[in-house]
Amino acid sequence: MPNNSIEIDLDLASKVQRLLFPKGSPECEWCCMGVRNRMALGLGGDYFDFISQPDGCQVVFLGDVTGHGLQASVVMALLYGYLYRASAGQCTPLEVVSQVNGFLQYFAKRSRKFDHYFSTTLFYGVIDPQSLVMHYVNAGHVAPRIKRGREIFSLRPTAQPLGYFADPELEMETFQFCRGDRFLLFTDGISESFNSHGQVFGDERVETLLREVDADHQVFLDSLFQALLDFGASDPPGDDCTAIVMDLHRP
Repeated sequence: MPNNSIEIDLDLASKVQRLLFPKGSPECEWCCMGVRNRMALGLGGDYFDFISQPDGCQVVFLGDVTGHGLQASVVMALLYGYLYRASAGQCTPLEVVSQVNGFLQYFAKRSRKFDHYFSTTLFYGVIDPQSLVMHYVNAGHVAPRIKRGREIFSLRPTAQPLGYFADPELEMETFQFCRGDRFLLFTDGISESFNSHGQVFGDERVETLLREVDADHQVFLDSLFQALLDFGASDPPGDDCTAIVMDLHRP
């Protein structure tokens, strides 16, 4: 009976956690967005959102808290709430990411035993819909990819993962999108998925799909997660898996 009660509580917590995330993608105006998420244990540490700022710019962020499961979901909820509030203002990505690091450090200092759990990778970008210019900070996160024709661009980390250091090295970069670009963000639960033969799915397979699947953003997400199953990745996944796709076009 106690185990059943715990399972019911965990199931409820999983449903509440999902309420934090956007229920759907924003309407297709200057871009079309899609997202797919699967937690390894029902509860997890991946977090993401699309937030429109007062000046019309679009915030998109994707992060991955250290670990997965119940512990990660607690830290994720704290972090998500903080990011949501910070994103409502006019702060630059560099300012927001710096504030997030300080926020995590505040909790990490409370326990040497558990301090490493208050850490995260984070990609945080702000896109101007008129110019399609994005300012971003990539704090140790898997490099997002941009498909332009047959060419693939990677947005490598510009900063260390957050929460580990009081004064980390943080840099903001700029990327100029073009009409027709496909922007893919994902967590390492996808690229580092293993099958029963010990093979890793890897970045190369992700890039191959990005080049070959020309259908709309939702079909691409279907294809990516189906490719994981066809590869033989565990189901449910061994780590939290999240992917965001944005197809860019001018208003």
